Amino acid sequence: MQLTIERSALLKALGHVQSVVERRNTIPILSNVLLSAGRDSLSFAATDLDMEMIDRADAVVQVEGQITAPAHTLFEIVRKLPDGAEVSLTYNGDDPRLTVSAGRSRFNLPVLPAGDFPVMSTDASGARFSLMKEDLARLIDKTRFAVSTEETRYYLNGLYLHTVADNGIPLLRAVATDGHRLALAETPAPEGAAGGPGVIVPRKTVDQVRRLLDDGTGPVEVQVSPQKIRFEFGQASLTSKVIDGAFPDYMRVIPKGNDKQADIDNAMFSKAVDRVATISAEKSRSVKLAFELDRVTLTVRNMEAGQGVEEVEIGYSEEPFEIGFNARYLLDVAGQITGENATFMFADPASPTLVLDPGDPGVQYVLMPLRV
Repeated sequence: MQLTIERSALLKALGHVQSVVERRNTIPILSNVLLSAGRDSLSFAATDLDMEMIDRADAVVQVEGQITAPAHTLFEIVRKLPDGAEVSLTYNGDDPRLTVSAGRSRFNLPVLPAGDFPVMSTDASGARFSLMKEDLARLIDKTRFAVSTEETRYYLNGLYLHTVADNGIPLLRAVATDGHRLALAETPAPEGAAGGPGVIVPRKTVDQVRRLLDDGTGPVEVQVSPQKIRFEFGQASLTSKVIDGAFPDYMRVIPKGNDKQADIDNAMFSKAVDRVATISAEKSRSVKLAFELDRVTLTVRNMEAGQGVEEVEIGYSEEPFEIGFNARYLLDVAGQITGENATFMFADPASPTLVLDPGDPGVQYVLMPLRV
């Protein structure tokens, strides 16, 4: 294999695929990136056996061929080369190393046979649809903060992507929950999405897709089957297994009869929460909200650090009551509100609270209260 490739193109493609590779691997081949030199391009592939990332970049190929090389080492070498450098990659059977050279720099990297590299199969069945990158980014951004990190409830360790019908209108919906809060975002379902299987996309896959969206242009092609999901971003593609489990019936958690409404200036409220939470106990981070006519009083008490109290003017005309929340959960939701105000809908201090964003009617948040 022998080729020349521009440093920025090589760095971009390597940056995409090497992020899939785990830093510590008991299987040596999984630490490597598969390099495949074809007619006028170099393709890259990396996998952790649950997810596979593939990208391609234009190159001047003198000798076609395939080999695998250490992903993170190769990426760091290319990253530290000067801008605009022409990078040469050479491998032949006489020297069992990949030679990387640019200008006066020369590196020899150990290799493993391309034939040992595992390839993930794709499923032809399932739904296939095209989604604007902005719509997919919104579904992810509005929900992924609520994905659970608790490994025992593995079925909550991902984003539940599925289609629903609301008054006959098909919607593509993303839902995440960790049992303490729930985030839901939806968008009109693109053609071909309706009737497709609902899948739980793993947290790592969601994070990788979000990174690719920052570099991508145009629509994203999505293919969903009961076992796998595939995202295509121009020349890059990401295929991932989905979590094998049943996502809970989240609609039972979303309150329908909450009749106490508070309209709150989101920026002012989140800053107040952040200030009083400074002295909260790290484990609970609980903050008490006392609602009265057109104001809410935030209180945090800590036996060691003291007490913090702050008043915020709001729109509220119901009977006074008190409720407690995890301060970090309040701040996470506040960080996703696009409008100036957030609408809180309460039932009582022990029931789930619904938070709505008047600036984006397609999202809903549910917060479970704490005892304070």
